[in-house]
Amino acid sequence: RLNRDLSRYHQDRMDRAREELLVELGAAMICADLDIVPELEPRPDHAAYIQGWASLLGRDQRAIFQAAAHAQRAVNYLHELQPQAEVA
Repeated sequence: RLNRDLSRYHQDRMDRAREELLVELGAAMICADLDIVPELEPRPDHAAYIQGWASLLGRDQRAIFQAAAHAQRAVNYLHELQPQAEVA
């Protein structure tokens, strides 16, 4: 949460929903990129978490696509920060 002012979340749940959706989608993308999978089975709580925030934004049909696009840019940024392996 990096020392952010979270007090606005009590006033506008839509802002929080957009942010939580973006972060959870980004986490899923990073896990997929790194082949991080649950040991036993997929965790349905992650899908339910995404669905819960997405349902708050249900009237905004572009919300899921915007969140996914922002999440992908964040994932790309994190990948760019990683040192590149030298090819022999």
